[in-house]
Amino acid sequence: MTDNKTPNRRSLLKGVAVAAGAMAAPMVATAQTATTLRFQSTWPAKDIFHEYANDFAKKVNDMASGKLKIEVLPAGSVVPPFQLLEAVNKGTLDGGHGVVAYHYGKQSALALWGSGPAFGMDPNMVLAWHNYGGGKALLDEIYKSINMDVVSYLYGPMPTQPFGWFKKPISKVEQMKGVKFRTVGLAVDMYTDMGAAVNPLPGGEIVPALDRGLIDGAEFNNATSDRILGFPDVTKNCMLQSFHQSGEQFEILFNKTKLTALAPELRSVIDYAVQAASADMSWKAIDRNSQDYIELKKQGIKFYKTPDAILRAQLASWDKIIAKKGGENPLFKKVIESQKAYAARTTEWQNSYMVDFKMASNHYFGKGAKKA
Repeated sequence: MTDNKTPNRRSLLKGVAVAAGAMAAPMVATAQTATTLRFQSTWPAKDIFHEYANDFAKKVNDMASGKLKIEVLPAGSVVPPFQLLEAVNKGTLDGGHGVVAYHYGKQSALALWGSGPAFGMDPNMVLAWHNYGGGKALLDEIYKSINMDVVSYLYGPMPTQPFGWFKKPISKVEQMKGVKFRTVGLAVDMYTDMGAAVNPLPGGEIVPALDRGLIDGAEFNNATSDRILGFPDVTKNCMLQSFHQSGEQFEILFNKTKLTALAPELRSVIDYAVQAASADMSWKAIDRNSQDYIELKKQGIKFYKTPDAILRAQLASWDKIIAKKGGENPLFKKVIESQKAYAARTTEWQNSYMVDFKMASNHYFGKGAKKA
């Protein structure tokens, strides 16, 4: 009877195998539930903007502990840059990285998240309006109106963009007449009103067009991107400061079906990764743009402050644009009214509280600064 009760070697090995299988099962299940999302940016692989897209993806991947992975492809890998929204909507891509202004042709109100002076709000204040002042609900409404089943996250406040790169410096508004120029969004309308002949080329096509003489001038975004894209190889004059895109930010797009299918904790990972990437991007931009500004000077680039007369002409053009578009498009008018109301409160606060940092900078580094 003792023999019947005592387990033999074979039964012991069988028990160990069963236990091991039970322990391994959850690990297999975890691997099977891992989700990979395929993204495309609207930027060339070498551009810092594509780097920003990868930075966001890395934050998601690191925090998701293997349960979610975002893979980012450069512009043109699956669809042309300006077809990103449709590709994400259809599920051809699971998501993408770009800017809202690139969808301007589908609904002019979309350009208001990037183009124009934003009633004196800086890029971070525009993001504040978006997240706390009603902008997000308006953007969702616009996408719904054009049958785009996507989820949009805005992040990454961009520094003020240059007026443009030109073969010859622009000193007065009249010199813009007849200039073949590249820009995007409602900046197309602004530069057109100022007399330019505008062509909204994707980023990767700008410098080749300048080099071949197909355009006379162009703007893209910042010292780092402009240097990487090769602007200093084809022109030596850059006009700094402008209201055409002084409050822009990036957009991270998800196919809504793919996003809502994710577990709640993974959607939370994405939410917080967006916020972390927004802060990190703004810090990296300061570091890299300032370095490349110096390098551009070493390459012989001449920088000019855009004359106040041109800046005032931009504001006058913008007034005409928003009056016309607002009269034609109820959603456009709705966004403008929301932005203006938010700016009236927040710009008064910011302008009252913020010190003139240029005074301190000139004190330490200006012509009359004391040398240590």
